Amino acid sequence: MSQTIRTKAIVLRRTNYGEADRIIQTITPDHGRLSIMARGVRREKSRLAGGIELFAICDLVLTRGTKSTSNLWTLTGARLDTFFDQIMSDYNRLQFGYEAIKQTAKAAETIDEPEFYHLLEATFSSLHNLSVNLTITETWFYLRLAKLLGNELNTATDASGMKLVEDARYNFDQSDQVFVFNESGRYGSDILKILRLLGANDPQIVSRIQGIDDLIDDGLVLARAVAKI
Repeated sequence: MSQTIRTKAIVLRRTNYGEADRIIQTITPDHGRLSIMARGVRREKSRLAGGIELFAICDLVLTRGTKSTSNLWTLTGARLDTFFDQIMSDYNRLQFGYEAIKQTAKAAETIDEPEFYHLLEATFSSLHNLSVNLTITETWFYLRLAKLLGNELNTATDASGMKLVEDARYNFDQSDQVFVFNESGRYGSDILKILRLLGANDPQIVSRIQGIDDLIDDGLVLARAVAKI
């Protein structure tokens, strides 16, 4: 007998195998990371090839023998649920899309967390929306990635355990991952508000805040620091 599952999936990596096959690495909302053998998909008339694109939500049907000792599933059905094609219309968005996939795949190798699927889905959706500043999406992604890795940015208290206040200035200690009070510090209440909003909302919502484009570069610096990129 064989086991069959149907799942949404995002393709992380595709590797050619043999003359016409591919092994694909995916992240799913219900099963975490899955390795899949896609037989014959490199043939011109393959009915499965169009359903395992990058920058897409794929609807997959997978099978595996119940007595199999391999973690490799076999692809028996595939179709595109959502294709975020606008990502490929802008070079910088495309490059960050690849980077988001790379960083997510790396994180998923050590932590079995289906939430990585939702992280990439929301990132692709934001990149697809060309009205959203790319830097906002990048900042949001790295903040969420850091949180999933157990390194969430602390926007509540400083290095002394004191509450971060609106009329103060701070620097950021990257080694200890905390804000440090400094009268002439780089960061003030404006960027702290943006970071808190990004922690609670998706990029499309935060992008509507007036003046955010003038602040978000500092946010990206901090987000990359806590994600250790």
